[in-house]
Amino acid sequence: EVQLVESGGGLVQPGGSRRLSCAASGFTFGDYDMSWVRQAPGKGPEWVSTTNSGGSLTYYADSVKGRFTISRDGLYNSQTVWLQMNNLKIDDTATYYCKAERGFTNYWGQGTQVTVHS
Repeated sequence: EVQLVESGGGLVQPGGSRRLSCAASGFTFGDYDMSWVRQAPGKGPEWVSTTNSGGSLTYYADSVKGRFTISRDGLYNSQTVWLQMNNLKIDDTATYYCKAERGFTNYWGQGTQVTVHS
């Protein structure tokens, strides 16, 4: 059974940091690009960041560039991707979803809520 389980969400003040984790199982993690996608209340999904299957390439939305860092464990038996979020802003408030992608195959997690509030 494929599973993507996000964790690390919560309430944080503006300017604070948070580290999200996504634990993957049930598929060959090392063969998949991994992404974070978020959805704010009342808005559509917004792509945040992607790392390629080998972890050598990373991509970021302009809205998070310089503040967020995506990384993945290089070991096949760990199967975790992280999103380090620094200097959080109120506009970063959203449910953050982990996504695995290989060709036309996509897997999604259930999401973790991040609320930035003073």
